[in-house]
Amino acid sequence: MNAGVPDDIGAMLRVAKDEALAGLAEGGIPIGAALFDSARRLLGSGHNRRVQDDDAAMHAETAAFHAAGRQRSYRDTTMVTTLSPCWYCSGLVRQFGIGRVIVGDDVSFLGGQDWLAENGVEVIVVNDPELISLMGAFIRDNPTLWNEDIGED
Repeated sequence: MNAGVPDDIGAMLRVAKDEALAGLAEGGIPIGAALFDSARRLLGSGHNRRVQDDDAAMHAETAAFHAAGRQRSYRDTTMVTTLSPCWYCSGLVRQFGIGRVIVGDDVSFLGGQDWLAENGVEVIVVNDPELISLMGAFIRDNPTLWNEDIGED
């Protein structure tokens, strides 16, 4: 990761970054996410699969949440995402009471993370240069697909 990022956050973000790269390799949008428990054990990870599955609802955070399976409580979990969560994914975090969100990049896109923080979710922004570069290149090279993903015309 980059200097100044604690090892545990860097390791968790690496899981999400690997998912983003897998999504890109599949011809999809390079956004990855992972859900961890309070001991930093991986519960589930996934990547944006809107293109691959022809499913508008399969964002990275949704895929990670789905892969984690049912949990008794989400209060002590951490959602790690390579990109600031959109309003849809921010709603998932609030609906299920996920306690912490780690954001790899909020330069390329700023979703609902401020709203999450205002409503008691701990939000940590890393702004990893590699993730910013990855997403910036994707947006530049795929503006129509990107605008579809974020609900823009």
